[in-house]
Amino acid sequence: MNRRLHARSLTLLTGLENNLASIAIGWMTLAALAGALKVAVSPLAAVGPTSLAPYLLLVCAPAASFLLALRWFADGPAMPQPSIRLARIGRWRDVSRAEAERHPLHGTSGIMVSLLIGMLLNVPVRAIEYLVTMPALPPVFPGWLGVLHQAMTLDVVILSSLYVVAFAMALRRAPMFPRFLLFVWLADICAQLFIAQAVMATAVPASVAGPLHELLQGNITKVAISAGLWLPYLLMSTRVNVTFRNRVPR
Repeated sequence: MNRRLHARSLTLLTGLENNLASIAIGWMTLAALAGALKVAVSPLAAVGPTSLAPYLLLVCAPAASFLLALRWFADGPAMPQPSIRLARIGRWRDVSRAEAERHPLHGTSGIMVSLLIGMLLNVPVRAIEYLVTMPALPPVFPGWLGVLHQAMTLDVVILSSLYVVAFAMALRRAPMFPRFLLFVWLADICAQLFIAQAVMATAVPASVAGPLHELLQGNITKVAISAGLWLPYLLMSTRVNVTFRNRVPR
């Protein structure tokens, strides 16, 4: 059973690695069509920089970050290990990169594939939530809507870009991946709190404040669940320690 699951994870991993360009192109195509449809069906939106800019960022920023990160971390395993270890749980012995690469658990297959796919799926999920909840801006709009729209746009653009960078780091086995993903989780939670504070400081209608609070609280809960599930794995998994930290169990 374990061999079958591992073989399936290798198939998924190979499919991801062989279709990176197609993933980026497919994302840009689908996101562009969704953004164009959002503007087209909005009766109040005027086609112009104000209404189109958020969707251009939504399309281009994650794709550009993804492609750049693949180049930045192309030599991921050869990058230096952090000088200070944050993961100190367990008993580990440092080994050379060559010895780590010979270990049977070296690589991003197995359960790691689920984490890779989860990070990648975060991008379309956040985009769908944004397209569903945020209206296209009309030519004239109240101040609270402008603040909300800007905050939510920055949130989906920046966090989607950070998650695809984390995906690329994991795929390229960059040593900084585990702590970078922890940074992204913390940034995600802080972003939700910032949006709540920024928007609530404006004259937002009560009919909007309630659903917005539920949305932001739901986002924080999802991040907390993800961190709670994956952080122990990132700290204690032999595969993660061999692959990203060049150390094996004592």
